[in-house]
Amino acid sequence: MGTPEFAVPALDALVGSHHDVLAVVTAPDKPKGRGQAMAMSDVKKRALELDLPVYQPEKLKDPLFLKTLQAYNPDILVVVAFRILPPEVYGLPTYGAINAHASLLPKYRGAAPIHWAVYHGEEETGVTVFQIDKKVDTGRIILQERIPILDEDTTGNLYTILQQLSADALIKALYMLENDKVEYIEQDDHVATPAPKVHPDTGKLDFNKTGEALCRAVRAFTPWPGAFFHLDGQRIKVSKASFELHPDTNPTNIEILSKKQFAIHCKDGYFLPQELQSPGRRKMDVVDWMNGGSLSAESKSLKVE
Repeated sequence: MGTPEFAVPALDALVGSHHDVLAVVTAPDKPKGRGQAMAMSDVKKRALELDLPVYQPEKLKDPLFLKTLQAYNPDILVVVAFRILPPEVYGLPTYGAINAHASLLPKYRGAAPIHWAVYHGEEETGVTVFQIDKKVDTGRIILQERIPILDEDTTGNLYTILQQLSADALIKALYMLENDKVEYIEQDDHVATPAPKVHPDTGKLDFNKTGEALCRAVRAFTPWPGAFFHLDGQRIKVSKASFELHPDTNPTNIEILSKKQFAIHCKDGYFLPQELQSPGRRKMDVVDWMNGGSLSAESKSLKVE
């Protein structure tokens, strides 16, 4: 059971293992793009390529879907980046349902664990495979795989790493379950942290924060939804940045440092955009962006919004 690209390596790993993948459950097709043509999920596309039966119930409690699922008599449901399962579904198989979640639970329960781990400056992240229970992301832990978060890591490149790690972890978890080698770990709700869904405006930069926090935000919201600020009424995206500590700054002020660099004052110094994108234009390094007139003489005395 899965929907986005993140879940595709897990499907491939299951098909390539000794396990029998009976069917795939994914989200219904949805209109997409300017033409609003109906589009399949990434998981559905891959499942069809693999010649697997695909089900797309609007409601997981639909009696016909439940009857179909029961007819397969599955030993287990494997879930990656899907919907919340009702008890009628996760309680049906012999071994219930297991989920691969892209965080070290109980930290970052929710829809956007990679974004918020980077945003909050975590030194490591990883994948947790756990038994699905009533409350979201709270079930007993079967195993965890850890990786460091490096200074240059973005949500985008961690997404790629963790989707493969999820696939590998699921195969390990299935081995542990079928060989009775699981030592379940209960999650501690007292140290749980949320990872709410990100929206197009989540990436707006707050220059009353430190330069370090702003650079983490850029990395956290790259590639989506994008970190940004407003200048001269335009939404300017930032996909790479650095910072310098500096006294006596006035947050949101712009300062031209040279023909090759400008700074936006933040709480403790200079926020230095290195890669930017103006509306309707391609992504550019800061030198090309400044040479292209994106920072006008009038902007020098303006503040970002």
